[in-house]
Amino acid sequence: MPKKPQTPTITVQIDANRTHADTLTMPNIWAIGDVQGCYDQLESLLEHPEIRDDPNCKLWFAGDIINRGKGSLKTIKRIMELGDRAITILGNHDIHCLAVAAGFRKEHSTDTINGILKSKYRDDYIEWLRHRPLAHYEYGHLMVHAGVMQTWTAEKTMELAEEVSKKVLRSNSWQQKLADVFGNEPNYWDDSFKGSKRRRVVINALTRMRMCHLNGSMDFAYKGAPQLHPFHHEENVLPWFELPNRKTADTTIVFGHWSTLGLLIRPHLLALDTGCVWGGRLTAIRLNDRKLIQIPYFEDSVEALSPKIWTVKNS
Repeated sequence: MPKKPQTPTITVQIDANRTHADTLTMPNIWAIGDVQGCYDQLESLLEHPEIRDDPNCKLWFAGDIINRGKGSLKTIKRIMELGDRAITILGNHDIHCLAVAAGFRKEHSTDTINGILKSKYRDDYIEWLRHRPLAHYEYGHLMVHAGVMQTWTAEKTMELAEEVSKKVLRSNSWQQKLADVFGNEPNYWDDSFKGSKRRRVVINALTRMRMCHLNGSMDFAYKGAPQLHPFHHEENVLPWFELPNRKTADTTIVFGHWSTLGLLIRPHLLALDTGCVWGGRLTAIRLNDRKLIQIPYFEDSVEALSPKIWTVKNS
């Protein structure tokens, strides 16, 4: 078991030029990358003075709160206890847990969701999970777990996310309807798509997308760093957020999912999955001033942050 990290750990102030006027009136909101059952690190983050001493601040969890880490049961319980203070969207691992609970998928050898599924409060956890949204938009920030299709606006993204939540996840027959939207095809968007075909693309884009072909179709096979993709050097395949003419280019998007991409901070892009469950860090960023907190998986694994992106201030 890793040693529980102490707080405070790494506190960073990022100088990023943002243009959205909503940030002027934004309350303190911390967006948090993939927790994936890393309960000790989550608890250390919540005990960081910047968060602990600000009980009115909000916490946005960018999906994949459970699975792979050893504390999945304690993690979901802790986040549920946060109540209205937290907004949690679904990631692919959270949806996988729902699929296993529904009975049409089996647990993987690396899964750590058994404690949730065997708990006497299983029904409460599953009910809570399936009522989490697939996207959240507020104060000029759109939070999704993985990505947004090239032709979707922020408004369109929210409409489609709510459609899937209503028609699939919150449905009385959610088990069968969720089974119907599993799969890789089609891997592109067409406004004419209907029913399960349409909703499959939506759920895959919001929870699984990484690399895309220039025509906007999703490449589900590749999970590595963008620059290492065999066709990336030819610019035939790009990260979803670098596709030309993306309609959310001027919307600040908060996402996780892509640990091999790592922390990426641009004026309109915040990638927050820094691979805590793989021995990296749990990352949180305050949206109104881009202040960063990172909790390392191991106490002795803190490395210097890249000066190309960040300047480190004394915490």
